[in-house]
Amino acid sequence: MKFKSMKFKSIFVGLCLLMPIAALAEAGSALKNDTLRKEPYADAKSAGSLTRGESVQIVKKQGAWLQVKTKKTTGWVRLLSVKRGSSTGSNQSAGVLAAASGRAGTGQVVSTTGIRGLSEDELKAAKFNEAEINAMESYTQSADAGRQFANAGKLKTTSFSNLKAAKGEAK
Repeated sequence: MKFKSMKFKSIFVGLCLLMPIAALAEAGSALKNDTLRKEPYADAKSAGSLTRGESVQIVKKQGAWLQVKTKKTTGWVRLLSVKRGSSTGSNQSAGVLAAASGRAGTGQVVSTTGIRGLSEDELKAAKFNEAEINAMESYTQSADAGRQFANAGKLKTTSFSNLKAAKGEAK
């Protein structure tokens, strides 16, 4: 491409350099009140605060952290504290509640964000190992054995009304 003027060439080159930066920034909104951190760590110093519903520009992602820019400051916040994209729907509160609960879509599928454990390659290479499954199942205890253990440790019983015993299990 030939440029007729040096000024046009400078503007063109400048825009090309800025395009990747603009592509990184993404609109979002805060799902809850949270603390902005100076670094992407829970114990990092505070850089400010984020108010539920506040608009942010997502600048960068690192692990389970997002670097966001608000009207007042820039800082790091946990990934699950920010909803990506701009909210334009009429039922905005339902979308925020769904995102906050981890549920999305009509099937109410739960999505999670993992930051530790197995890598994507390790998960893809995983194979069924019957011997390991049998070894894990060998650690299974009966309800009676569990009660004996609890009694030996002088533990108290706690009932949960929403949990029901499986068929054939003692209550």
